[in-house]
Amino acid sequence: MIDKRVASMQEAVAGVKNGDAVMIGGFGSSGIPFELIEALRLHGADDLTIISNNAGVAEEGIASLLRDRLVSKVVCSYPRSQGSIWFERLFEEDAIELELIPQGTFAERMRAAGAGLGGFFTPTGYATKMADGKETREIDGRGYVLEYPLKAEFALVKAHKGDRWGNLGYNSAGRNFNPVMAMAADITVAEVEHIVELGDLDPESVATPGIFVDRVVAQEGSLK
Repeated sequence: MIDKRVASMQEAVAGVKNGDAVMIGGFGSSGIPFELIEALRLHGADDLTIISNNAGVAEEGIASLLRDRLVSKVVCSYPRSQGSIWFERLFEEDAIELELIPQGTFAERMRAAGAGLGGFFTPTGYATKMADGKETREIDGRGYVLEYPLKAEFALVKAHKGDRWGNLGYNSAGRNFNPVMAMAADITVAEVEHIVELGDLDPESVATPGIFVDRVVAQEGSLK
């Protein structure tokens, strides 16, 4: 019987090693797996590469990983969100590396990884510093930049509902980057607000099929 549920957040992040790349879902304050991030912080693996839309805010979420100096590199679109004091402090100290990616390219690179593509050409960033060192090509009179798939060892995602097979449904803006991240990692861990019985999810509402999910853990206080 397929059952991907695990009993605790600590068990959910087991296996993350020093130097791993970890994708973390979320956009603004929506769809962020805060409890998994805290478990990752307590887990203690360091020299991590964090792949996320931004670099955290104040003292919570990704910012707490930066504060504890567990992160050596951030790959994101918006490193300086309002209140992102820890990224700025570490960057000024030259204690953290930044790879800045335009948001659409960011999403498409992860989707390419999940789809098994070798890369894609995009006009975004052509003839700018974003294209430095990258292959470029002119297609039908327009310049393009070759971008490669973006992968990770782990993806930590947040879903509204999930079942024991790992099928996930999201709530409005909470969907954001979570589905493409779930496709792009070796191991995908889902923090779920409500774990439901098999068959309770409308198939049309399943944005992440269970084939992409390895572990499902109930958010504290959720219905199991």
